[in-house]
Amino acid sequence: MLASNALIGLREGLEAALVVVILAAFLVKTDRRWALRHVWTGVGVAVALSVALGALLTYGTKQLTFEAQELIGGTASIIAVVFVTFMVFWMKSASRTISGELKGKLDKALDMGPFAIALVAFLGVGREGLETAIFFYATTEAAGQGNNQPLIGWVIGLGGAVLLGWLIYRGAVKINLTKFFRWTGILLVLVAAGILAYGIHDLQEAGFLPGLTTLAFDVSATVDPGSWYATLLKGIFNFTPATTVLQAIAWVLYVGIVLTLFLRPARTTPKAPAVTPSSDARPTVAA
Repeated sequence: MLASNALIGLREGLEAALVVVILAAFLVKTDRRWALRHVWTGVGVAVALSVALGALLTYGTKQLTFEAQELIGGTASIIAVVFVTFMVFWMKSASRTISGELKGKLDKALDMGPFAIALVAFLGVGREGLETAIFFYATTEAAGQGNNQPLIGWVIGLGGAVLLGWLIYRGAVKINLTKFFRWTGILLVLVAAGILAYGIHDLQEAGFLPGLTTLAFDVSATVDPGSWYATLLKGIFNFTPATTVLQAIAWVLYVGIVLTLFLRPARTTPKAPAVTPSSDARPTVAA
């Protein structure tokens, strides 16, 4: 769980950090430092709400029945998969234009006042914070009680994202964002497939979905659940030696469809061929 959570934390955290870096750099370069405090206000509120949501999901469900906990955990996992799917496709198309879009929004907000400035920062960071909170809950539930690896992974990933964001702002590090989001996107699709399978298993245990005892395969005799490689597979891809048919179908369909669409080259609009004037062409004179 350490590696997958660190990856998700790094990806989510870097997206939020890039928002802050772009907004702060724009204000500094345009000599409008007075607005920085309003940006930090929006960032602070977004972070606080994200932490509150994560705490509510993590600790607010402990007193519920087993079935209710599994239902909430499974639903949160499905929502997390929806978020990560949207995220990888959005960043694939927006990685080259996000800077211009944010600068344009902030430029308009500067004319509207402090609340609008804070709102731009809040919305930019808050979306990533919401995704992070739901991811955190889904991954901690998948790890089970008493397992601190997800928390450690998140701390490493988010800490690395903050450090990278600061280095990018200072100009010490340059990252090809297109390649970065492409390769992390591929890994996240595989991680999300595991979260999807785990969420389906939760919903099966809650009685919401059928087929809990209908297994696609059970390799427990070959893959010892307590072995290091089983722990590694579960930690990165949420692989379980005993997998139901519904879990297997969902995993294969998700990876097959999403990864194919994600790796498909973006369509480019063909340019119109240049027209070469003919030697016989004569200018038309308007009457």
